[in-house]
Amino acid sequence: MIKRLLSFALLAVSCASASAQTAQVAKSTTMQLSVDYLLFQPKSYSDKGKPVPLIVFLHGSGESGNDLERVKKWGPPAIVESNPDFPFMVVSPQAPEPNGWNVPLLKGMIDDVLSKYNVDRSRVYLTGLSMGGYGAWELAMRYPEYFAAIAPICGGGNPRNVGKLKNIPTWVFHGAKDTAVPEAASAILVDALKAAGGNVKYTVLPEGGHTDSWVYAYDSKTGLFDWFLQQRKQ
Repeated sequence: MIKRLLSFALLAVSCASASAQTAQVAKSTTMQLSVDYLLFQPKSYSDKGKPVPLIVFLHGSGESGNDLERVKKWGPPAIVESNPDFPFMVVSPQAPEPNGWNVPLLKGMIDDVLSKYNVDRSRVYLTGLSMGGYGAWELAMRYPEYFAAIAPICGGGNPRNVGKLKNIPTWVFHGAKDTAVPEAASAILVDALKAAGGNVKYTVLPEGGHTDSWVYAYDSKTGLFDWFLQQRKQ
């Protein structure tokens, strides 16, 4: 297992700009944004070997801050701590504040990872929980061309653009008794995606609360990661 603590910098020409240019491209700037992230490389990884699938994981509000150790609490970054045979590269950024994700910055981070590492671009997957579930929906709707499949957990968002995901296999999880993010927040998006002809699975845990939904989703018995591996971008 190889772990690294990395930082991606996004340079923009002004505070109003959403241009995702890296430091190598943007030579002058008035603002610099950056995101720190954990990178896990599977044992099978080689720069010149077979490209590996990639999971981008977005944490919840409780793991925000400037200590990457907090990101290891749940989901794929927790799993790889004890499973060096996990068959994915995993990129787990950290949001500095518990008030949402900077989606253009995440897009720039993914571009940076894809340019540096031997990743199978037909097998890039996205998942997130709570605040990260909201982020996963938004990131996928903004940049659907990147992802082979997504799995938002106890998230939500604006259903207006969810039709952009109709060709992306989607598996959504939510607890029916979630008091932090109502189950209806996922149901609205699932219904809209189904109406648009999307390929969507929806798992509602009848007795599940907020935390229960991602504990269940990321359990190996649930089969989410096996399902990811079955999906390829067309």
